[in-house]
Amino acid sequence: MSSLRNRVQLIGNLGQAPEIINLNDGKKLAKFSMATNEKYKNTHGEIITETQWHNIVAWGKTVDVIEKYLEKGKEVAVEGKLTNRSYETKEGDKRYITEIVINELQLLGGK
Repeated sequence: MSSLRNRVQLIGNLGQAPEIINLNDGKKLAKFSMATNEKYKNTHGEIITETQWHNIVAWGKTVDVIEKYLEKGKEVAVEGKLTNRSYETKEGDKRYITEIVINELQLLGGK
């Protein structure tokens, strides 16, 4: 059960091309946003689509796959953990961000 404590699974589409960052120690980092859609009927019987955006981060060998195959609009399934962090802007404002650090990625859909 401990593996279920902080686990996120999503299927969605990339909002933009992944950003690949080469770090000084030779490691790579990939960042992208991903949209998930939920559909439901409102009280008038109209189908409503609600989109949620998620910040995705990947490390290691997963970055190589992301760099080679992912592009804006591509449908993927990801599994990872939810993380929160904060940073300070140049103006001194504190910002908070929630990200999903993935450890599994599956390419979906056609070419």
